Amino acid sequence: MSGNVLSISVQNRIDFAGIYCVGSLSSRRLTEGLASQLKVLGSIPSDGKDVRKNAVSGSPQHSKCTKAAEVLATLQQHYIWQSHTLLEEKVHEIEHIKEQMQHLRAEINGVMEGILHSVQEILEESDIPGENRDQVLEMINVAFKKVYEDHIQMPDWAQKSIGATIDTGRTSKSYELERTEGCCFSSWFFSSANPPDTILQPDVHPGNCWAFQGSQGQVVIKLPEKIYPTAVTLQHISKAVSPSGDVTSSPKDFAVCGLDEETGKETLLGTFMYDSGKETIQTFQLKSELSKSFVYIKFNVLSNWGNPEYTCVYRVRVHGKMTDKS
Repeated sequence: MSGNVLSISVQNRIDFAGIYCVGSLSSRRLTEGLASQLKVLGSIPSDGKDVRKNAVSGSPQHSKCTKAAEVLATLQQHYIWQSHTLLEEKVHEIEHIKEQMQHLRAEINGVMEGILHSVQEILEESDIPGENRDQVLEMINVAFKKVYEDHIQMPDWAQKSIGATIDTGRTSKSYELERTEGCCFSSWFFSSANPPDTILQPDVHPGNCWAFQGSQGQVVIKLPEKIYPTAVTLQHISKAVSPSGDVTSSPKDFAVCGLDEETGKETLLGTFMYDSGKETIQTFQLKSELSKSFVYIKFNVLSNWGNPEYTCVYRVRVHGKMTDKS
C-alpha cells in the first residue's frame, strides 16, 4: 500500500509538471497571437504619448494606437490571470502531497507496529524464556526507531528551527533555472530556486534542496550558539528516489572551516568526500585537536559527481558541544 501512495505522489508531481508546461505553452501561443495582431497594426513609435497627442481622433493612426492599447491590456490581464491560476494549482498540489506524506507516515507506523506484534507472538510461541523475549522485542523496537527517526544520534546546531541562519553575504548565489520552450522545468528536481536556508531544515525530498551554479560553491552558516564543532553530517537523496535516476548534482569533495566572528579568519576543520554510492546520510569527524569554538561554519563544496550545470545541497548538520558561558 505504501508503495502505491509513493507512486501516486511521484505521478502527481509529474502530472503537475505537465499541467504547468501546457499552461505555459498556451500562454505563449496567446502571446504570439497578440504579437501578430500588433504586427498587423503596423509600427508604433515608442513614445505613445506623442502618438496619441498628434493623432487626430478617428484617424487611422489614432485607431491603431487604441487597438494596440487594447491588445496590450488584454495581454497583461491574461498574464495576471495565468500566474494566479498556476500559483493556486501549485499550492493545492503541495497541500495534497503533504496529506499523502502524512498518510504514508501513518502506514509506516502501522507496519512497524504490525511487525512488532508478529514478532511478539512468535516469541511467545517459542521456548525462549520470558525475560529474553522482552529483551529481543526491545532490541527490535530500538532498531526500528533508529531506522525511522534517524541514525544520527547527535545534536544538530544547524537547524533553522532553533535559530541557525545563513550568512547570505558570504554564500554563493542560488542557481536560477533557464526557462525553455515555455516551460519552467529544465530539470526534474526543482522548478524554482530554493533559498540557502533550505539546507537547515529536515524536510528532504527530491527537489527540496538548495542549488548553486557549477560544481564549486559555498555556504556560511551562523549557529544559534558558539560551539566546539566535532562533526558535520551531509545528506542527499538516493538514486532510487531521484526522478532522473542519477545523483550527479550531489556534492563530492568538500571542506569545512570555522570562521572567526570578528576577523572572518578561516580555520580548516577538515576536507572530506561524500560518496554518493553509499548511505544518503554520511557523518564526518572534524579535527578535535584544535579545541576552538565558532559561531560561523563555512561549508565549501570543491566538486560534485559530474553535473556541469549545478550542485544540489539537501541538508547540512553541524554537531558539537556548547561552550561554557560561566
